Amino acid sequence: MMNITDLIKELRNKTGAGFLDCKKSLEENNNDIEKSIESLRKKGLAKASKKSDRAANEGAVGIYTNENITALIKVNSETDFAAKSETFLDFLDSLGKLILENNINLDKNQFLNLKYEQGTVQDYFNTMISKIGENLILNDLTIKENKNSNFAFYIHNSYRNNIGKIISLLEYSCNNKDSKIENLSKNLCMHIAAMKPESIDVDDLDKSLVTNEEKIQKDLILNSGKPSNIAEKILEGKMKKFYGEVTLLNQSYILDQDKTVKLVLDEYSENDFKINSFELISL
Repeated sequence: MMNITDLIKELRNKTGAGFLDCKKSLEENNNDIEKSIESLRKKGLAKASKKSDRAANEGAVGIYTNENITALIKVNSETDFAAKSETFLDFLDSLGKLILENNINLDKNQFLNLKYEQGTVQDYFNTMISKIGENLILNDLTIKENKNSNFAFYIHNSYRNNIGKIISLLEYSCNNKDSKIENLSKNLCMHIAAMKPESIDVDDLDKSLVTNEEKIQKDLILNSGKPSNIAEKILEGKMKKFYGEVTLLNQSYILDQDKTVKLVLDEYSENDFKINSFELISL
């Protein structure tokens, strides 16, 4: 006769239901697999595995922080209706709370395999898939150690004060964090959410992205009939425009289009303000 652990494993494989749901169902049905499957189906807890094949393009992003770490979590659902529900939002908050309680840097797979109650976080996801009735996917997990940095964030299309459709996070350092610096950092977060830069500056850009853009622009210039002796000069101008679109420091500042972000930051040189990194997570 199979032991209880093997029975739970078999029931989970057949239904896709969570660990605790399977354990409870077996207890209620004297460890009878078929009766347990029927019971889970009646409760709407079976076949979560089939739901996991469905496309999940909606959802929400949450931000969670304590004195040691700041975490961004993106969970996708199938519909916007589900993403706005209290059940989904409570689920996202519980994931954030779990990360803060563990207080360590994890990637997505490590987090999904983390122990949660009598199972894992992945089991918790399976239970919520059954409860909400939609596929749920942990799409993004970013954890930063606070250490000597300051953080600011901006939420667009918010569902709660820490959850929304888009979250931009700015990590910066300065020698005097006053109200002016706090306003600047929040405005920069709004800028990042609106302008979606690829990197802080030109040197931080993905080299393959730069190479590809140069090739495209060079082909366009040569195909337009421009002589090769002036093609390089035109290419230089095209690439400068490109950098002004995709790098944060070279973009036109959304609150003052006549200045680049770099020029705006120069005005705060006495505070020694420096952008260390940024994150932009959106649906």
